[in-house]
Amino acid sequence: SLLYLQEPSNKRVRPLARVTSLANLISPVRNGAVRRFGQTIQSFALRSDSKSPGCAQKSCSRSAAPTPPKRRNSVLWSEMLDVNMKESLSTKEIKRQEAIYEMSRGEQDLIEDLKLARKAYHDPMLKLSIMSEEELTHIFGDLDSYIPLHEDLLASLGEATKPDGTVEQIGPILVKWLPRLHAYKGYCSNQLAAKALLDQKKQDRRVQDFLQRCLESPFSRKLDLWSFLDIPRSRLVKYPLLLKEILRHTPKDHPDIQILEEAISIIQGVLSDINLKKGESECQYYIDKLEYLDEKQKDPRIESSKVLLCHGELKNKNGHKLYVFLFQDILVLTRPVTRNERQSYQVYRQPIPVQELLLEDLQDGDVKMGGSFRGAFGNSDKAKNIFRVRFQDPSSGQSHTLQANDVFHKQQWVNCIRTAVAPFQRTAAAAAELPELPELSEETEENNPSVPNVRAQRRQSGVTEMELDESAAECGSVLDSEETKGVKTHRTLAGHRKTREKQLSSKRKETLV
Repeated sequence: SLLYLQEPSNKRVRPLARVTSLANLISPVRNGAVRRFGQTIQSFALRSDSKSPGCAQKSCSRSAAPTPPKRRNSVLWSEMLDVNMKESLSTKEIKRQEAIYEMSRGEQDLIEDLKLARKAYHDPMLKLSIMSEEELTHIFGDLDSYIPLHEDLLASLGEATKPDGTVEQIGPILVKWLPRLHAYKGYCSNQLAAKALLDQKKQDRRVQDFLQRCLESPFSRKLDLWSFLDIPRSRLVKYPLLLKEILRHTPKDHPDIQILEEAISIIQGVLSDINLKKGESECQYYIDKLEYLDEKQKDPRIESSKVLLCHGELKNKNGHKLYVFLFQDILVLTRPVTRNERQSYQVYRQPIPVQELLLEDLQDGDVKMGGSFRGAFGNSDKAKNIFRVRFQDPSSGQSHTLQANDVFHKQQWVNCIRTAVAPFQRTAAAAAELPELPELSEETEENNPSVPNVRAQRRQSGVTEMELDESAAECGSVLDSEETKGVKTHRTLAGHRKTREKQLSSKRKETLV
């Protein structure tokens, strides 16, 4: 890509040599030169062709306009065909070729953006000492190493393209190339820390000024630096969609059918691995930023966490902002604090293990807690979007009534917490039913036809404990109603089958366990 410079109209027009870096236009000595950066440069044009430099504004062609469009011009594959070629292809084949062309064009755009991130941002900031080399390495990662990766795919697609512009088979190329995307694990895992450092550096006036000048320049297409750094991640998630689109327009008898299905499976596996690694990295990032006021707050379940289910800002009953983390095994409430330009999270109260967590979905305006709950969030408005979390055992710690910004975020929190708690609830329910298993022996159920299959009843109709007792009574079991009031008592049947008339007249028999 070439960068061209056009002088202000009140000066003599004089074409300049090729500009390979923005740093060549800025003096590294004074900040004033950085301020003049946006004033002296009126237009930059990114070019992928080898056309000659543009002339003065009045005589420039449309393609060399001083303010290029924010987005790249997109041309459909079918628009580049001659009439005869277009008529010889079916509509389905044209759509298939357009999907393949879209993938090829996307790779070319990605390569240009990766190169631009280096030339227009990384190198100038390093040369001007706006950021240190260590900081830039932390933010940009090994972005350069991915350029050859995508150039290889672009070259392979070019070799597979026939003189008429069509591609017969793309499946084998993709199956061979897609596993190489595992290389993005490290880059994607570092994105959270890189974004945090970039946001911190933006507080520096020189960094802020430089990035603003770049944003206002046409070459940025109105995209900020982070948009360029995030382009590889956004490209990764597009691959499954692109492959499915190609597959959708591929004839059933085409040799690419099965290979494309294999390619889709490969990219989904790659993305799953990258997401897993990124999730672990994000989880560890926040764990490292936790500060404990009391040693009792430390819990091994926090340090061993590998998955962060949900996190975000909520308000407590008093209206104070809390930052809450829901790890896979424990809920941690914190207060965000900043020390020496470093943000950390001070653990608030006692963390609640998910196994001991109880969730209450409160209605708007609920005042079950002590004191005026409504007044805590507003003078006259009812408290909305609230829920409560607490220990199942009240003696273990306090309960927390929390408010989300809106009903959507509240529902997200409630759903996440319910999902986290569900496995432990099922385990507890199974443990509660465990003592009942030996009481209903196979011998009793098989030898006594009048006794229904209790476990089958529960699976099929979900009958309650009392309904089971009543059913058993009708089938010949005798219950002591006085001893079972308010208590769930498990019973077994004794004796042989008798008729209902004999049972009513005979002495009642029962066994209580």
